[in-house]
Amino acid sequence: MTYSTLPIAVLGAGSWGTALAILLANKQIDVNLWGHDKSHMQQLAEHRENRLYLPRIALPKHISIHLELAQALKNVNDILIVVPSHAFRQVLTAIKPYLHQNSRLLYATKGLEVPSAKFMHEIIAEVLGDNFPQALLSGPSFAKEVASGLPTALTIASPHTEFAEQIAEQLHNHYFRAYTNTDLIGTEIGGTVKNSLAIAAGISDGLGFGANSLSALITRGLAEMMRFGQVLGAKSETLMGLAGMGDLVLTCTDNLSRNRRFGLLLAQGKTVAQAKQAIGQEVEGYATTAMVYKLAQAHQIEMPIVEQSYQVLYQNLSPITAVDHLLSRAQKAEN
Repeated sequence: MTYSTLPIAVLGAGSWGTALAILLANKQIDVNLWGHDKSHMQQLAEHRENRLYLPRIALPKHISIHLELAQALKNVNDILIVVPSHAFRQVLTAIKPYLHQNSRLLYATKGLEVPSAKFMHEIIAEVLGDNFPQALLSGPSFAKEVASGLPTALTIASPHTEFAEQIAEQLHNHYFRAYTNTDLIGTEIGGTVKNSLAIAAGISDGLGFGANSLSALITRGLAEMMRFGQVLGAKSETLMGLAGMGDLVLTCTDNLSRNRRFGLLLAQGKTVAQAKQAIGQEVEGYATTAMVYKLAQAHQIEMPIVEQSYQVLYQNLSPITAVDHLLSRAQKAEN
């Protein structure tokens, strides 16, 4: 498959944005990397390394560092947005004047907007309309492992099949495999709900409850994700795939997950503020839990794990009491 030789703009120079830029650059694709923090971008340009988020991993020569958004978007068709959900609308608004008839949007942002509880594709529709092809990159992946060249498989979801296939081809190499699907909402749900469940998994392990508890929590968490997805229009096979179950297992079981580490700290008696400070990076699951809970309440979806996580994060419920609440629920059939 052939694809454009124009650069790809990667907006967001955190760990994941940098890792994806490295992945593309290793395919000899020119990348314009931009981030909102100019001092951070100057350090990237000086050291050719993201010492803050991905230390000791060199930036390939095909990555150009840009301090100005306009320059990063010059002579570009494809734009990859990799910013936290709270900054997503702001970035869309900022790029709008630079878009043209050949512009296409790829985003790797997970979560829901606060306080609207809107998914990223809904924000795109509000800010940009339906004038540009869009696709979402999601699935089980830690930035450090992708940047280090460890085997990874992800999903690219888009109603624009040709766009998804072209992006998959650009990302594919001997250690990175990209699958495609057309289920945008299901892929977004998988990448969103798993963050809330990962906090619960961290709490469970932090309390010393062992492998049995963690296995049960992941399985029942998947059931909650499936119920949530069914109501909101997701395909069950999406949530049973990389973007759902795959991302859930990864985020719940490995300490590279900031959400899981956040839960571990809460179980150790840290306050929410102390745990956030200790992590030192965005903990997407904190805000996401409130928004998932909001949607679940609005649609009357039973999500007891998410509900108890919400109580811990926002209503000062102790982690051990939250576990007691889950275990004391009435008996019921599994299905």
